[in-house]
Amino acid sequence: MIEQLLINDDDYYVPDANELITENDTLDNFATSKQKRLLIGSLYSSLQSQTFLAAANVGIYHTDEQPAIVPDVFLSLDVQVPEKWWEKQNRCYMVWRFGKPPEVVLEIVSNKEGDELGKKLKIYEHMRASYYIVYDPNQQLAEKILHVYELRGTRYFETSETWLEQVGFGITLWEGEFEGRQDNWLRWCYQDGNVLSTGDERASQSEQRASQSEQRASEAEQRNQLLADRLRAMGVDPDTL
Repeated sequence: MIEQLLINDDDYYVPDANELITENDTLDNFATSKQKRLLIGSLYSSLQSQTFLAAANVGIYHTDEQPAIVPDVFLSLDVQVPEKWWEKQNRCYMVWRFGKPPEVVLEIVSNKEGDELGKKLKIYEHMRASYYIVYDPNQQLAEKILHVYELRGTRYFETSETWLEQVGFGITLWEGEFEGRQDNWLRWCYQDGNVLSTGDERASQSEQRASQSEQRASEAEQRNQLLADRLRAMGVDPDTL
């Protein structure tokens, strides 16, 4: 039995990790949890002047008498969470209350059980989300890491285009560090390829700009002092100029 970890003084029972549930529709693993924070956090850090709602693991009710579907991440433009968000009717995304489906729904593949390219694709297509993105970092479903579907009429069509015209930015695969972890990440990006910054990145950029400004001011002061010294050497008082 798993609970009986200690067999004797020298041997321990170690469960087979392949038999454990490490992720499902309600259970995250470390990698997907961090990836979701990156996607959500960078939106709220970079799009502060825009009205939108982005969330991870929040249910979307799209059809009466049908259960909610829970995308890993979704983005809905021009809507926001109601002020009284603890009220029952405001705790999740009901399409009929917000008046529209999200523009983007995104699934991160952890195993082959989610049927992201089958059942979920059909649900999001029926919901009429403008874009459906499947991020498969370990290539468990196919050779492609990234699948992008665009709604045209009432049907999804897979596209190689990663610029999401209807939301005004795109997605890109990016290698770098997030929350102390160096890895490959899926990120939102502008049309020039620059990624939407996280709060930490924006703070670091501000500090860097401030440091550069201080350095320029110091260099200007040094140049002014050097000029003043030369004028004095020539018998000119720089304070009278």
